[in-house]
Amino acid sequence: MSEHPLTLLLEFDDQVRRDQHQAPAFLHRRDRKYALEADDGLAPRQWLAHLHRLSGRPPGQTDKRLARWRRITLGFAVAGALLGILAMLGLLFYDGSGRINLTVILGFILLQLLLATATTVQAFAGWRPWGWLVDRYTRRSGEIASVLTRLHPQLLARAAHGGGLLFGLTGLATLLLLVVVQDLAFGWSTTLDTGAPAYHHWVQTLAWPWQSLWPAAVPDADLVASTRFFRAGTPPPIDAARWGDWWPFVAMAWSCYLVLPRMLLLGLAQVHLRLRARRLLVGHPGFTALRYRMETPILDTGSTEEAIHQAPALSAHADLQPCPDSPVVIRWAGAGEPVLPDDFTANAHRQVLSAGGAATLEDDRHAIQQARLVLASRAEPSATLLTRAWEPPTAELEDFLTLARDQWPEGTLICLVPLATDCLRRPSETQLAQWLRFAERQADPRLQVSVHQTPDLANRAVEGQS
Repeated sequence: MSEHPLTLLLEFDDQVRRDQHQAPAFLHRRDRKYALEADDGLAPRQWLAHLHRLSGRPPGQTDKRLARWRRITLGFAVAGALLGILAMLGLLFYDGSGRINLTVILGFILLQLLLATATTVQAFAGWRPWGWLVDRYTRRSGEIASVLTRLHPQLLARAAHGGGLLFGLTGLATLLLLVVVQDLAFGWSTTLDTGAPAYHHWVQTLAWPWQSLWPAAVPDADLVASTRFFRAGTPPPIDAARWGDWWPFVAMAWSCYLVLPRMLLLGLAQVHLRLRARRLLVGHPGFTALRYRMETPILDTGSTEEAIHQAPALSAHADLQPCPDSPVVIRWAGAGEPVLPDDFTANAHRQVLSAGGAATLEDDRHAIQQARLVLASRAEPSATLLTRAWEPPTAELEDFLTLARDQWPEGTLICLVPLATDCLRRPSETQLAQWLRFAERQADPRLQVSVHQTPDLANRAVEGQS
């Protein structure tokens, strides 16, 4: 179980969504039993770890959504690195006919500082300046609206500050490289009626943070007075080497007022994200319901000892049925990844389709239409739907079955086959029971649950009978 509050929040929210398809009495008995046995009280991380052990579901099912945000953050970082190189090349462009205006560089640094501040303000205010672009990307990826949407301002701020930090670092590296390979000629110029003493006082104020650390990066009055230039006219006579004496000041100003603020604000954005995730977890409606189930006895007159040792009701009235030889196999939410069992892929006339999970609604409808074309030519049509045994049935799956039942030939047998994490292993009875209860709730006589009999399992069954 990850220690990051964001991952914990997403896993908790996913579990609450799964629990919405379970009976309230089942949830109350399950969580009350855990609360009586556990010593750590109401700890969501330990509670989720307990449910993972109970259901056999491997942790880390929220990685797809976080992977999308890693790609977004990486995109900001790459764009920031490239723009930092281009921006510094533009600022230091020198063809010998003029001077590199120091005032423009300082103004550009001030602009970046304002942008960094605005990024932090939008995160604390909850604004989403890039929200329309992110929503379009997440919808295309098939991500449903969840609690993660409420963290978009903080996630965007972290991505933007990461890109801004790479912008500053690559710009600084470009500056140092050009100092080595070129003869840069700096100067200062402005249309305002500003004298050299006033400009010298201004740059000395800017250089205050590093004046004792690197005295050579603090311009003196003589350098400021002699490096002023005008767009027209002949520059005053000066030693040519002095035009390059500004580069330490430029490097330190870029580092202190562009790179360092971005680094500090990136750390602040990370802390803000963690605090915001913790606050959303504590205020989650499912957290309040969980606390109630843990603290409230199932029967006010019942004994605590009985509640501890009485397990939740996991039995189902329905039985497992033999798995039919269906012409259509649908993998729901990536069931059977990375490789399907051989008997599902060996038949060249069997069509294997994918639906659910990261697939969009259009993809689900397309899979239903493709299956309908195959089933229409069969006298006894049947379709096998592979699922992940450790994941409880969801409302999306129920909607998919309803839509498929409306479009497939009447009397089509639909067989749900829950697969374990290792397809050569039979799912646990607890995992199978939740799928049997799901089939009972549908009240569909042509919907059944089967177990995939691999050669390994079949051999074990024969050895057990003998």
